[in-house]
Amino acid sequence: MPRISINEMTTYHWSFLEDVVGYQAAGFERIGVWRRKLSDFGEERASELLRESNLTVSCYSCAGGFTGSDGQTYREAVDDALDALRMAAEIEAECLVVIAGAQAGHIFSHARRLLRDALRELGDVAAQSGLSIALQPFRRQRVDRCSFLTSLDATLEMLAWCGHPHVGLVFDFFHLCDEPNLNRRIPEMVPWIKIAALCDARRPARSDNDRCLPGQGQLPLAEMICALEANGYRGAYDVQLLSEHCWKSDYPALLGECHSALAKLAPRTFPWRDRVEGAAVPPG
Repeated sequence: MPRISINEMTTYHWSFLEDVVGYQAAGFERIGVWRRKLSDFGEERASELLRESNLTVSCYSCAGGFTGSDGQTYREAVDDALDALRMAAEIEAECLVVIAGAQAGHIFSHARRLLRDALRELGDVAAQSGLSIALQPFRRQRVDRCSFLTSLDATLEMLAWCGHPHVGLVFDFFHLCDEPNLNRRIPEMVPWIKIAALCDARRPARSDNDRCLPGQGQLPLAEMICALEANGYRGAYDVQLLSEHCWKSDYPALLGECHSALAKLAPRTFPWRDRVEGAAVPPG
């Protein structure tokens, strides 16, 4: 499964070391690195461990809050993101995930300018290391806490206004699934997509973290992935199973179930087909 990644937030209670060892044991080739786990493990040790492993880093999450919603000044938030970019380059991540931040008392036009300026500065630095910046969209319920961008339209307008080739979008199946006519809009989105955050979900979502294994929810995953591939997306699919149920589960079994679930997703049409068919599936 060369284009499938497992995000460390899926195995919430494992350590960084357990994630690296566990994902390799389960047969995955990519990892989505969570900044908090890497920091807890130690940057130098984590970098060395990743170099010694066979895992490619699909993404590094996250930085942001440029509007001051996290209690930092604009400059402090940008400097923190630049530090995250330094680490992302060190571990050879393909992109840094960025969160806009809430409006935080600013008028909307000023909040947009703050985000645009931050994205442009980060994009320039990312380009020097061959990295990308991926702006994370959110469901409307989380806008007040995480992002002042309240729709796909607003997010795409921001990216177009920013106009930086190294700044794009996280195609998050969970956060974008309720957007009207999403599949028909995928062609216009693909040029912006830096990584796809893969999961299934129930409708309506019962909480902010209500993701589930592919096939256990109600999203038209086959159609969505086929549309992405047909329109030229060739990046990673980072599996992000953020839910209380998944977090409390047996992680080796969960990773095995993930393998099986992906194998059932219309294997004739998906980019991981050749590695799934006939591949050993971990127990669980």
